[in-house]
Amino acid sequence: MKEIKKNDPTSFHIHLLSKIIDMDEYPFIKLIIENNITFEEYKELMAFLHKLNREFAEQKEEGLMDFTILLVRFAGMLNEKLNPDQTIEALKKEGYFPSLMDTFIEIIERDESKYKRG
Repeated sequence: MKEIKKNDPTSFHIHLLSKIIDMDEYPFIKLIIENNITFEEYKELMAFLHKLNREFAEQKEEGLMDFTILLVRFAGMLNEKLNPDQTIEALKKEGYFPSLMDTFIEIIERDESKYKRG
């Protein structure tokens, strides 16, 4: 936790809970808490991810091979409080949208290696 707000029992309770739970096992939840994502922002993110995942499945079924545009949309639509790379890794580790997150990671790694060589 970044900061405990004085006289805020909720903040204090979350701080205590984070001490007894291995937050490394829940990196996405940790990102949500540490970046002060509201419930509404969380719902918007999850709805967007479900939509993106459906589009990914449809495009894959149609035979599309390059999903870079979906990654670009994800990064562009992601709440500015969240880092795209960290969010993708955290979602993958917690098992959210595994095929989509694997594909995003492959694209990122491919692009990183391309720029290292060039």
